[in-house]
Amino acid sequence: MAKAKVLSKDEAKRVLRIAETSSHGQRDKLALALSILGGMRVGEIATLKIGDVRGLDGRAVEVVHLTRHQTKGNRSRRVFLGDELRKHITHFLSYSTNLPDGAALIRSSRTGKHMCTVTLSTRLKGIYRAAGIDTSSHAGRRTFATRKNEIGIGMATIQQLMGHSSIQTTALYCHVSDEQLRNAANAG
Repeated sequence: MAKAKVLSKDEAKRVLRIAETSSHGQRDKLALALSILGGMRVGEIATLKIGDVRGLDGRAVEVVHLTRHQTKGNRSRRVFLGDELRKHITHFLSYSTNLPDGAALIRSSRTGKHMCTVTLSTRLKGIYRAAGIDTSSHAGRRTFATRKNEIGIGMATIQQLMGHSSIQTTALYCHVSDEQLRNAANAG
C-alpha cells in the first residue's frame, strides 16, 4: 500500500479552506485540523467527546486524555494540542456551548452521534480530492509527523506525539526532503 501524501504548507491551508465551504464546514475543518495539526488518527477523532477537548473555561484544553477505548492498540495516550489547533477547537466550541461534555465532538449530521470511522475517513478523503489532492485520510497524520521532523523535533518525541509503541513505525511516517539531506550533508 502506498504511503499517504505529505501535504505542503500551502496544500494544508487549501484543504482547510475547502473544508470550510462544505455543508458541515466547521465540523469538517476541525476534523482535518485534528489530523494535520494534532496528528490524531481518524478513529481517535471520531471518538472524541466535547468534554475531551473543552476545559472548565469553555476553551480548548492543552492536553487531550484518550482512553484505551479511543485509541489504536488498546492503550491510553495523551494528545498535546498546539496553539493553532487550540484556536480551531475553541472557535468550534463557541458554536457548541449548549452541548453536554458527553456529546460527540465530530457529530454525524444524520444521527447527531459520533461519526463512524469509515464515514469520517471517506469525508476527509473527499475534501482532499476537492482540493485537487489524491491521497487518503491518513495524509494529515503523516504531514504532522513530517513537519515535526523537519523542524528538528527528535524521533522519540514524535513517537510520543503520534502514540506509536515503536519508533520504527514513527520513522515510516516522516518523509525526509532533499533540503533536509543537503542541510545534513553540510552540517558540522
